[in-house]
Order: sequence, then C-alpha cells, then structure tokens
Amino acid sequence: MAVGRVGRPHGLDGAFVVERPSDDERRFAVGAKLWVEGELVKIVVSRRVGGGRRAIKLDRTATRSAQLAVRREDLPDPEPDHYYVFQLVGLEVVEGEKGLGRVADVLPGAANDNLELESGVLVPLIEDAIDRVDLEQGRIELHPGFLGDS
Repeated sequence: MAVGRVGRPHGLDGAFVVERPSDDERRFAVGAKLWVEGELVKIVVSRRVGGGRRAIKLDRTATRSAQLAVRREDLPDPEPDHYYVFQLVGLEVVEGEKGLGRVADVLPGAANDNLELESGVLVPLIEDAIDRVDLEQGRIELHPGFLGDS
C-alpha cells in the first residue's frame, strides 16, 4: 500500500522530500519501517520542511520516485465511514437501479475527495452524494437524483 514517493533531496544529510505522503504522520516517524523497492527500510531522520512538507532519511539510499509502502495487513482499521483508496477502487457505483460504472481512482480535492469513475465522471465523496458504501457487495450507492440525468 503506497504511503508516498521518494522526492527531491533535502539538505546535505541524505534526506528527501516525501511526495504524495499519507495523511498518517506515524508512517514517517523516526523508527517507522517502510518498504522501498521490495526491501524493508527504517526511517532515521524525519522533519518538517517548507510548506509543511515532510522530509525523511532512510537507513539506506532510495531511488528518486521509488514508492514508499506498507503492507495492507499493517494498516489500522479505518474509522467508521472512512475508507482506504484501495477499498473503493473497483467498486460499482449505482444511482437507484442505474449502474454508472466502476471507481477508477479517488482524487484529492480542496474541500473533499472525489470518486473518479472509469467514464471520467467525478462524484464528490460527501454525504449529499453517497447514500451507502457496501464493501461486501462491492458497490457504492448514490442518493437518488444526485447526478440528475447523467
């Protein structure tokens, strides 16, 4: 499960800026372990840098743009009515009896995240739009009429 990417170097100590970081700050604490290119690594330096970004140093070098990851089984259970992106991608989105397609991605937004359907349609992840997320049935139900004549 991706929690970020190795970004540009920061400072002279081998640290780098984490691109697309997880919201969970614990992932980047000193001593935390991540997977990089199939190898388990340990964070040895972690600091805030300009713009509130996070810079970290690992106990080994990592290639720029390499994915920083954790195993899915190491993720904590999300709070009620919260989901990981990997749980939503692939779910069928329906409005009433009408199938609208599958979730291709979840895009971050300024006010709220959006479901991007395979068709390119965006559905805001807000209570006014989403009636129910049913992981067991593999579907997301929208409130009837939310998308109008889509």
